[in-house]
Parts: sequence; structure tokens; C-alpha cells
Amino acid sequence: MTPLPPAPDLSALLDDLRVLTETESPSTDPAAVARVMDVTEAWALDLGAAVEHLPGGTRRFAFGVTGAARPLLILAHADTVWPHGTLATMPWRVEGDRVYGPGTYDMKAGLVGAFHALRTLKGGWPRGGVVLLLTPDEEIGSPGSRAHIEAAARESRTVLVIEPPVADTHALKVGRKGVGDFHLHFQGVASHAGNKPEEGASAVTEAARAVLAAQALARPEVGTTVSVGRIAGGGAVNVIPAACTLDIDVRVATLAEAERVTAGMGGLEPQDPRVALTVTGGLNRPPFERGPGTDRLFEQAQAVARELGFEVTGEVVGGGSDGNFTAPLCPTLDGLGAPGDGAHAAHEHVRLDRWPDHVRLLTRLMQVL
Repeated sequence: MTPLPPAPDLSALLDDLRVLTETESPSTDPAAVARVMDVTEAWALDLGAAVEHLPGGTRRFAFGVTGAARPLLILAHADTVWPHGTLATMPWRVEGDRVYGPGTYDMKAGLVGAFHALRTLKGGWPRGGVVLLLTPDEEIGSPGSRAHIEAAARESRTVLVIEPPVADTHALKVGRKGVGDFHLHFQGVASHAGNKPEEGASAVTEAARAVLAAQALARPEVGTTVSVGRIAGGGAVNVIPAACTLDIDVRVATLAEAERVTAGMGGLEPQDPRVALTVTGGLNRPPFERGPGTDRLFEQAQAVARELGFEVTGEVVGGGSDGNFTAPLCPTLDGLGAPGDGAHAAHEHVRLDRWPDHVRLLTRLMQVL
């Protein structure tokens, strides 16, 4: 039986996390994201990894992969939602049992923890080895990395996603809703609102009707939510508005619901025949539906946590991750990053009293899977 992994050195974790946090990496700046990847690539090379730069900026680090068996796949991203200059108002700082800074919780601490786990395993890679896929664009929907993620999942036996666990409960993520964005553009006819209102066809009026019709597609009892988050249209107040646009957020727990909502959006029709409606967008992340493969992984994680002296729970969450792409292709467990709170918020932080336990959890999982 492989000995339990030792507790990681918290000061070493913090040193590495500070380097990544103070290397700002907004998704909109590929060069900045690449600088974070350069740091992690140096760590990977120190561990003897085979490194591959893939089209679009994704990097593949392979540890002990021989082809004799399918590897474990670790999914991570180097980008954050935070623009350049955020450190001026959200500086790196340690206060008690929390470390603050942009991108700490989502997900630079997860990336640091993964490399500390890999350092513990060095020379004793699991069956098939480990592939760490580091992407540059998760926060904007993974448009350039999705194909690489799906290809890697098809070649793997298990996927571990190092997004952070659920805030407050520190639960692992055993399912995620699919995420969609729909855009409805209404094109009507402008006319003078005082002199000839009857000659106009109001795009705003039709958009207002569509807000209610679109949101009526929601079925919260099965996890389907539809939110019209933005409406823009009209111009001068004395003109019947000729154009209006709705931007809609959709979350679904199942692929069947995704298909139903997509069909419903496509079936919307203006009441005024002079107004034309164009519907674009759709589902950009499929639902991560909880299944037997994830359940087995979660049960193993629970057993490992107990072995290490603590408990973990599991939750299905509304936000998406790159695990949404892998779950239909390979058993996937998410939320194996660093505990904390404040993703995309000014109080973003990592819990230092819990982080080492979760690094040990990830390490032990890689040993026993």
C-alpha cells in the first residue's frame, strides 16, 4: 500500500501562488496568459514532463505517459476574469487564514496545488501517467481550447478538474449545468411617434413581449433557468423604435432541456408581421450530467478524504467549467482545487487552513485511481 502523502509545505504553496497571482493574466491578453504558462512550464520541465504547445495557446504537460495505459487527465486554466491593474486595488495579501488576490481562488491556487501534488508523485506516476492540460481561455467559454479538451478526454481514463470546490461548504462538484447564451434581434420600422405612429412597427414592443415568452421557457423544478440579462433598443424618444436586442442567459441540467429551450427560442415569433426576429447563439457548454462514472470517482474521493482525516461532500452547481466538455466523454470529478470564496468578486480568497488538506486529497486520488 502506498504511504499517505505528507502535508504540503504551506509556505512553499504561498510562494508559488504569489508568483502566479502577481502575474496578471486576463483572458483578453494572450501574451499575459502565456506568461503564467511559462512559469508552470518551467515547473513541469523540472519534473521531467514532455511539453507540447497546441494551436490556440493550450499547453499539454505529460508526466510518465508511455502509451501502455490511458492516463489521468488534469484540467486547468491560466486565464482570469481580472483586467490588468487589478492588483492595485486587490493586492496580494495574507490575513489570518486567508490569502487574497485576483485569480487566487479561481484558479491559480488549484494550479499550484496540482504541481505540488505532482512533485509528491515524481518517480511514482500512476498507471498510464498524468496529463495536465493548461488552457488560456476558460473564462470566456474555451473557444480555442475546447477541441483540445475533448480530444484529451477521449484519450484518458479519468478527468480531475482543479476548479475550486464550492464556496463555504468546500464540496466537490459532481455535476454542472450546461450554459447557453441567446441573442434576439428585432428589426421593425421607424416613424414619427407623434405625427404617424401607425406607420411604425415597434421593435421594443416586440422585444418586451419576447422577454416574457423567453423566460416562460424556464423550468426551475428541473434546473432550467432563463434570464434576460440585457435589453438595448430605441433611440430618440419621439421615434417608434426600429431596433431592439435581447441577451439571454440559459442554464440547463440535462441535454434534453437544452434541446427544448433551443427549440423554444427558435420558435419565438413577433406578433407584428412587420417586425423581423433573428435568433443567434445557443448552448456553449453542454451539461455535466451526474452519472455512474462521476459517482464512483466521488465515492473514492470521500474514502480518500476520510483516510486523510476529513470529510468532503458533493454538489451539483449552476456554473460551467471545462469539465462540462469532458463529462460526456470520460468519468469526471470537478472542484479539486483550493477551498475559498469570492470567484470573480473583490473578496476572492483561498482558505489556508483547508488548502493543504485538498492538495493531499488530489495527491492521494492520483495515487489510487
